Amino acid sequence: MSIKALIFDVDGTIADTEETHRQAFNAAFLEHGLAWDWSRGEYAQLLRTSGGKERIRVYIQALEFAAPERKRLLGLVELIHASKTRNYAELIAAGRTRPRPGVARLIGEARAAGIRLAIASTTTSANIAALLSAQFGAAAWNWFEALACGDLVPHKKPAPDIYLRALGMLRLRAEDCVAFEDSVNGLRSARAAGLYTVVTPTAWSEGQDFSGANLLLRSLGDAEVRLTGGDARLAGGPYLALERLQQLHGAARLAASK
Repeated sequence: MSIKALIFDVDGTIADTEETHRQAFNAAFLEHGLAWDWSRGEYAQLLRTSGGKERIRVYIQALEFAAPERKRLLGLVELIHASKTRNYAELIAAGRTRPRPGVARLIGEARAAGIRLAIASTTTSANIAALLSAQFGAAAWNWFEALACGDLVPHKKPAPDIYLRALGMLRLRAEDCVAFEDSVNGLRSARAAGLYTVVTPTAWSEGQDFSGANLLLRSLGDAEVRLTGGDARLAGGPYLALERLQQLHGAARLAASK
């Protein structure tokens, strides 16, 4: 019953990138002559929609425009998003984010144990490449055997498509893998694909309904940011080690088989 692969969401899970995304969106709006400025509160609401282009479209649809102007703005979505992607890569390269506690440690443990790694994210491959390179070095792209990105599937999270795509690329069954998420849309996507799911919310997703998570922790924990209280009891110590994750995953599989 050992775990064969760990599948990671990216934004909010590997690193808390949402503020950087928000800044990149606002810079893109200025580039295109749009007097839009997404506040933190607005962006938190927009995060309920998976995918950057989808968020822009939802925002435009909610504004009061005559039909011709709305059509014109919707026609700019691809260009705006391309500018945003470029801005985001520049901000990430400048060191605007750091990996969330325990992510680098757990990835290292998995690699040492021969457990495969994958990405299942609704963001673009360009954003993923920028983040992995900035956080872990240029070679990190090759650590992940499957890179399932939002532009590869017809339906984004909370639909299970992105995780089913990752499983297909890995040629593994859902019960042999563990997913890591930070949002309710990601949790629903992973669980719909049949995956044991660990959720570590951020300030952007706190308060969402994570009742379907197999394991809910404030972070994965490490030597600098240790888990305490109930989180430490669930993780079996100050951080979630691969050995403990194997035990929890195996217990869940055993219970499901009865």
